[in-house]
Amino acid sequence: MFRLFSQTKRCLQVKRGLQTSLCSVHFPAAVPQSRFSTTSSPTQAQTVSSWPKDVGILALEVYFPSQYVDQVELEKYDGVEAGKYTIGLGQKQMGFCAAHEDINSLCLTVVNRLVERNSVSWDSIGRLEVGTETIIDKSKAVKTVLMQLFEDSGNTDVEGIDTTNACYGGTASLFNAADWVESSSWDGRYALVVCGDIAVYATGNARPTGGAGAVAMLVGPDAPLTLERGLRGTHMEHVYDFYKPNLASEYPLVDGQLSIQCYFRALDRCYATYRKKIESQWQKAGINKHCTLEDFQFMIFHTPFCKLVQKSLARVLLNDFLASPKADAESAIYKGLQDFRNVKLEDTYSSKEVDKAFQKASQELFRQKTQPSLFLSARNGNMYTPSVYGCLASLLGQYSAQKLAGSRIGVFSYGSGLAASMFSLKVSENSAPGSPLDKLVSSLSDLGARLESRKCVPPEKFAEMMKIREDTHDTVDHTPHGSSDDLFPGTWYLERVDDKNRRMYARRPL
Repeated sequence: MFRLFSQTKRCLQVKRGLQTSLCSVHFPAAVPQSRFSTTSSPTQAQTVSSWPKDVGILALEVYFPSQYVDQVELEKYDGVEAGKYTIGLGQKQMGFCAAHEDINSLCLTVVNRLVERNSVSWDSIGRLEVGTETIIDKSKAVKTVLMQLFEDSGNTDVEGIDTTNACYGGTASLFNAADWVESSSWDGRYALVVCGDIAVYATGNARPTGGAGAVAMLVGPDAPLTLERGLRGTHMEHVYDFYKPNLASEYPLVDGQLSIQCYFRALDRCYATYRKKIESQWQKAGINKHCTLEDFQFMIFHTPFCKLVQKSLARVLLNDFLASPKADAESAIYKGLQDFRNVKLEDTYSSKEVDKAFQKASQELFRQKTQPSLFLSARNGNMYTPSVYGCLASLLGQYSAQKLAGSRIGVFSYGSGLAASMFSLKVSENSAPGSPLDKLVSSLSDLGARLESRKCVPPEKFAEMMKIREDTHDTVDHTPHGSSDDLFPGTWYLERVDDKNRRMYARRPL
């Protein structure tokens, strides 16, 4: 026992010695100037005597397919009652990929687009991690395919690999990127996070909840969207609510009711942990208060379908109500809810009475804090790992930098199986023209125009294209069905699969 203590003591002494010697070490000025350079940026010599300041999202890019099917028309084609998809799910349109787009091509496109639009040099990137559940190779990572974009720069010193757990992989990759920048491994360069998926379902009632897309995020210090340090509430458990055991098929096995129950339970647990952590921080700062929805200017959620998000914000209000002191529980926002004062959260997952009451009570909060974030989800569908970050892009694209400045954005990320986290982003106070925040918001202002430029495909043609994809997605020695002329300019696509199942890609010219 004494020897163990002595060894621990010596280890601590060595660690302190290393920290002392590192205080005088400066990172090399390895990163060329880019549009993110400010008075303090990764291009300048950095010391590790303190945390890098304001680590978070510097730039964000979204890719979605150039075609969609209208949900009203899909209701008619499927022979279901009017409003089942549009009102019941809250969906307007659903983007989808033809057979010549796969997870590699989606990620190639979004990464190429982010780097080009933001004038980032390839050798300024020191970490690249991909979050995806769309697996087309059980060994070779999507990250390795993306390395072909770095070939001309000669940069092969790029850490990171793929991260997988349903829709949560993108959030895990973002956390890993931020942690890398704040670690002793950081060399002063940017981290790049990529989330991408193709969400497809077999013919039936789950198919309208599909979608596809990718999001890329550049991570580093002095960011306009800062990940608030120490404020993550995570919940993980073992459950079979949604999974993909058949590796020869793109389709999942889904227990819909169980998955919604798991989503709500994870939301309850993550929010409780987040509140405990932020209240602890406040107490240390001499602030004695309870954390509620009022402490978030905006709240965004992983979005399998939009109606679930409205129910989720209502559930956050339910959590606030049950945790609030009696005096607070009698405030105007909780008017008419006193009959639910003694309910237990675990008894309310499928309660229509509770759901209806709290949706009504949170209607205005939903309109103010969450509804703008559903702009892309309602028109493109569920992107799986990029889903919540598509919501972030929608939020940034709906407001001016001045409106967003100084706000706190609550983020709930969920992946079946299950893994979930709630965390928060703090928006920079600086919204001046030309500021990092202004540049970030401006880069997403074309989201609506890009959605409008897509091609609407009739349900009959959509079903035909889905059948072709189903029959050929794992075919060897063939040229995938689809024309590059149907894609947005600058989109990468699968050009050929050879007899050894090696995939070759090409890019439609800009």
